[in-house]
Amino acid sequence: MQFWSGTPFMKTSEILPLARMLDDAGYDGMVTADHLIYPRDLSSPYPDHPSGKPPWEPETAWPDCWVQIGAMAAVTSRLRFSNAVYVAPARPLLEVAKQVATAAVLSQGRVSLAVGVGWMREEYEMLGQDFTTRGRRLNEMIPALRALWGGGWVSWSGEYYQVPEMMIEPHPEVPVPIHCGGESEAALRRAAKLCDGWVGYAYGWDEAVSYADKITKLRHEYGRASEPFDVMLALMEPPSPDLYKRAQDAGITAVMCAPWMGADLPGDDVERYREPIERFAQEIIGKVR
Repeated sequence: MQFWSGTPFMKTSEILPLARMLDDAGYDGMVTADHLIYPRDLSSPYPDHPSGKPPWEPETAWPDCWVQIGAMAAVTSRLRFSNAVYVAPARPLLEVAKQVATAAVLSQGRVSLAVGVGWMREEYEMLGQDFTTRGRRLNEMIPALRALWGGGWVSWSGEYYQVPEMMIEPHPEVPVPIHCGGESEAALRRAAKLCDGWVGYAYGWDEAVSYADKITKLRHEYGRASEPFDVMLALMEPPSPDLYKRAQDAGITAVMCAPWMGADLPGDDVERYREPIERFAQEIIGKVR
């Protein structure tokens, strides 16, 4: 079982010292979250809230995923980095290929890419990308990225992307795992058919196991059941070694956790996170492993 921590809704200035703490304490990785902007006129419905409005304030900071990952990699030695999730089809294919490849090389292979289609039409329009074809383009982007990361003279010819023969350097020295986020049937099938893993959200026990089972069945359907595959999600259950051992038995390979969640952390210094991080590592991670 892998233990990852998230960075959304934290002060941007706290992220790097937090990464060092997690690295020292033996956690496996950190995930970044992705939004480019918050438009004053937001008409796109947020899918995970009954009001259709995002539960965060417009001034909430969303640091750029790849700048953040590069910075975190520079101050750590073993921690891995990914996304939950990166809205890749809102960006040009070559931009995504270049950013991820550079981060993979600078981190010495400690990067994976977790993609999703997103929900905010305004972001796509401001970036000059088609919102309506985002799912189909992501289906093509995943194999295209693998091809462009191959090194040497590379090219891609598809329905949505045309890349003439070229070199794009640096290229990853080892393959970058690509995971997919999202709960729709299309997203689950995309993960099972094209990706190396699936990234979910936060669930109670029964719902988490249900998603793990769905992914397993789809992988069987696509003839990929014997291939390595990650299932990452957060569990809305009281943490315990037994919980995570049962999750591992259910096919969940990684959990997102925030050891400081719900704790009374006095002051505003980043050091307030150290004690819950180290306690969780000793009482949970050490006993699960």
